[in-house]
Amino acid sequence: MSLTAEAVAPALLEWHARDGRHHLPWQQDRTPYRVWVSEIMLQQTQVTTVAPYYERFMSRFPEVRSLADAPIDEVLHLWSGLGYYARARNLHRAAGRIRDDYGGEFPREFAQLAALPGIGRSTAGAILALAFGARFPILDGNVRRVLARYFGVAGNSAERAVAQRLWALSERCTPHVEVDAYTQAIMDLGATVCVRRKPLCTHCPLSQRCLARRTGRQHELPAPRVRRARRLRRAFMVVALQDDGSVLLERRPESGVWGGLWCLPEFATVTAAGAFVRASLRAAAIEPQPLSEIQHAFTHFDLAITPLLVRCSGAWAVREEGAELSLWYNIRAPARIGLPAPITTLLAGLASESLFDARTA
Repeated sequence: MSLTAEAVAPALLEWHARDGRHHLPWQQDRTPYRVWVSEIMLQQTQVTTVAPYYERFMSRFPEVRSLADAPIDEVLHLWSGLGYYARARNLHRAAGRIRDDYGGEFPREFAQLAALPGIGRSTAGAILALAFGARFPILDGNVRRVLARYFGVAGNSAERAVAQRLWALSERCTPHVEVDAYTQAIMDLGATVCVRRKPLCTHCPLSQRCLARRTGRQHELPAPRVRRARRLRRAFMVVALQDDGSVLLERRPESGVWGGLWCLPEFATVTAAGAFVRASLRAAAIEPQPLSEIQHAFTHFDLAITPLLVRCSGAWAVREEGAELSLWYNIRAPARIGLPAPITTLLAGLASESLFDARTA
């Protein structure tokens, strides 16, 4: 049985009409803005994780101008816990560009859309296909997997030659009609049937022609990326707590882990943390008191955080070069700012404990 690109779209459209997902939040009242936000949130994140974040985000920012006009801290606050925070910063920047350069209307030209922060070739194609029915191929992770298996494309999809081959196949498979339904269908197939581990080949509308299934190579295609050994990084964070419930936070640089979020002052060693306490905090009652270690997993490494609690009555000198690089955050009346998930959990735990009545000798 020959492999033909022309057979892909009819099979997927029939399957999606019968078995596809039709009730996801971003499929309702479909607009370019709603599609865009969903596509950004769904990058490297599962649907089940994204759905509640998306609902809250849309409730606060129902259209692009409301997002563009909002302070970045409020955007990051609603993104906290979703991870990959550069997505949120790029979303905010792109909203500002759409407001300022395009009068608040989403550009329909591919080049203009793809040039916006955080929107590359595949995301731009998905927005235009899903929102306007325009014929553009896409190649997100799910689509790469479907095409690599169906056509038996060997090699790592991150390699240029392999990526070019997959883009060409995506172009050939994309129909000239019902592009929006087809685009949703091939993404759905990769997300729910042609999954990375234990693909449900008996439920796949492409299974009879799929080269990977016919040769028993489902788990070889696409070729997995070489996994680097996970490393453990340790950090010490100062919890400078005042009697009124305020804790000192610092804004992290935009690049790197938790970029742009507010976090506790971080140090590589307990010695460096102690030096900061002695040099910068007023009336520290005791040496920093270690709290329970916090473990947090990132994509390529694990982070072990040791919080160091110290009571103080303010700071002699806050580490900052501008007025917005540090703040005192009241854990009893928290402000709407972007915090890493483990720090949110830690501060919520402190707020619930009887720390404000206790005094240490």
